[in-house]
Amino acid sequence: MNSRLTSIIRKEFIQIFRDMRTLVMILVIPIMQLFLLGYSATSDVRNIPLAVLDRSRSHESRALLDSYRAADYFRIAYMVTSESEIDALISAGDARAAIIIPPDYARRLNDGDAQVAFIVDGSDPTSASTALSAAQLISQSHATGILSRRLESSGLNLQVRPPVEARTTVWYNPDMISAHFMIPGVIGMILYAIAAILTATSIVREREHGTIEQLIVTPIRPWELIVGKLTPYVILGFFNTIEVLAVGHWWFGMPIRGDLGLILILSIVFLVTGLGIGLFASTIANTQQEAMLTVWMTLLPSIFLSGFFFPLEAMPRFLQWLSYLMPLRYYLVIIRALLLKGVGLEMIRTDVLAMTLFAVGIMTAAALRFRKRLD
Repeated sequence: MNSRLTSIIRKEFIQIFRDMRTLVMILVIPIMQLFLLGYSATSDVRNIPLAVLDRSRSHESRALLDSYRAADYFRIAYMVTSESEIDALISAGDARAAIIIPPDYARRLNDGDAQVAFIVDGSDPTSASTALSAAQLISQSHATGILSRRLESSGLNLQVRPPVEARTTVWYNPDMISAHFMIPGVIGMILYAIAAILTATSIVREREHGTIEQLIVTPIRPWELIVGKLTPYVILGFFNTIEVLAVGHWWFGMPIRGDLGLILILSIVFLVTGLGIGLFASTIANTQQEAMLTVWMTLLPSIFLSGFFFPLEAMPRFLQWLSYLMPLRYYLVIIRALLLKGVGLEMIRTDVLAMTLFAVGIMTAAALRFRKRLD
């Protein structure tokens, strides 16, 4: 490495460590994003507040409510005396579901045709679908238990079994913890966002302060300026990857089943994409605010069309095709497969090739445009 390139890298590091805002963005924000998304961005629905109108007030109705208490999907928050109270609680958002047990529940249960009403607030479809599924499962389990006890008390040595039984097995994430799916996505978002934003703003800042012209008149070659400006952010992005992996593994219990060296190498390849986006944005913007807005214009579609929050299979066909233009899509497939499934390079080679082509193409186009602007 020649002295000119070393001087550029050293200058960039000095500028980074002098700027406290940049240091906070690099060191603190990734951890904040990890904790916020790890805890808040979850599809696990638990402790749904439930309002109960028990008009039967019998041993049988209390047994049914005990079944709901035993499941952690619901939390019996309100015991009401009228349907108008249920209406008020659900309208105000205090209760998300309600169960109405009729006065003749015990008699009908003995006759074998008991029914209860279950009401769900459908304004949140995710919680509503989970509540409906859980309520049906709890009711079926409770009914099966009642039928089994009746057969036992009658002296019949029979076992109640459904005609079809599905024995399920969950691979890779048996507890179905959302954080284990979300944290690999956070790594991709951090690498993309921080690399692109810091690269774009650092170069535009040179132009705003007039120091870019001083660098141009020095013997530094354009490629040396590009490499010197980007190298510190490659190192810092590498540090961010290790930082998030460590916290995700030791705090959230996220498994790291794949080869750690391969994970880091492919993360650096994806990091080149973010650096290229930032470099390209710096050739368009004249101020740091414009540079950040330009980066965010590419970041938001990438987050929503990469499978970070929402499954691609649920999107319209047009958006599924559009997602192939998002490099983050390929990285999320790669990092999740490596961390959660522990696959080898052979299983993800198509996504690795696509991500590498994007990284090389974006960086080449950005470097050529940056060099032309310098000239």
